Amino acid sequence: MKSRRHIQVDLVKLVDGERLLRLTEAQSGLSLEKKLGPKDAVIRQKQKLLAVFEAVLDNGALIHS
Repeated sequence: MKSRRHIQVDLVKLVDGERLLRLTEAQSGLSLEKKLGPKDAVIRQKQKLLAVFEAVLDNGALIHS
């Protein structure tokens, strides 16, 4: 499992007021973005997206090893 400290998390506010959560892992070059829902807490959405991102990184590591 990739260490979370190597995953960069950015919260971007778009011009129209919507928010975008971007996760990036520099070593693999993998990046994942998702518009955040206005009704759900940011932390819950971040946790869900982080879990998906880590699973993708783990699967990629298994494929390349």
